[in-house]
Amino acid sequence: MLVIEDLKKVFNPGTVNEKTALNGISLHVQKGDFITLLGSNGAGKSTLFNAIAGTFAIDTGRILIDGQNVTFTPEYKRSKYIGRLFQDPLKGTAPSMTIEENLALAFLRASSRTDTFSRISKQDRERFRDALKQLDMGLEDRMKTPVGTLSGGQRQALTLLMATIVPPKLLLLDEHTAALDPAAAEKILRLTNEIVAKNNTTCLMITHNMHQAMRTGNRTLMMSDGRVVLDLKGKEREGLTTAQLLDMFKESAKKEMDDERILLSE
Repeated sequence: MLVIEDLKKVFNPGTVNEKTALNGISLHVQKGDFITLLGSNGAGKSTLFNAIAGTFAIDTGRILIDGQNVTFTPEYKRSKYIGRLFQDPLKGTAPSMTIEENLALAFLRASSRTDTFSRISKQDRERFRDALKQLDMGLEDRMKTPVGTLSGGQRQALTLLMATIVPPKLLLLDEHTAALDPAAAEKILRLTNEIVAKNNTTCLMITHNMHQAMRTGNRTLMMSDGRVVLDLKGKEREGLTTAQLLDMFKESAKKEMDDERILLSE
């Protein structure tokens, strides 16, 4: 479904600030895979997401989605079939617009409607209301409420809904629960699992929580210095403890894991 071949990206080449962010990454993702990504700050996780989403041009390599080469496809075109959530709950929504208007924008962008004068129908509004009900936050009765008045957890839940109101081919979750309080984070993760399972969505999720990474999805990658150094799935992944995972990382990357957010995650 997603094929990445020898992806490389160097920022500020030829200067004292030169940084190799992606160092020849190759990755094959099957349809319906739910992959969690771990790694220290600067390992290249978010840079990989930016490359997949088309935020910048890569230096070398290829990116294919459903067999289509999207390496040179602009970000705005990829956004029709790639959903993405960020760590900051304030990203991904327009605060001055209502819940209904935000959902309408997301729906029209990702749907097959190409008419400039496309409008949201009564049936569409009912679809939005039904989708909001599954959040169990009472937002279905506040569709005319400006999004800027919602809490962080409510906004992130709405953003998740916007990214999946038309099921995307690929969903990228960049630490989308990290900025929330524990209760809100747990709820958003539960909703994520339900939506991904319901639509059989191919999903990649960056997290700094090792325990969360091992109990979510069906595959876990660990990155270091712009490379994938561990790829765990199946029986090899089942029952793996945090200590064992750290030992495997140390052996594969030939270095210690130095990010406290990972070391202290339970």
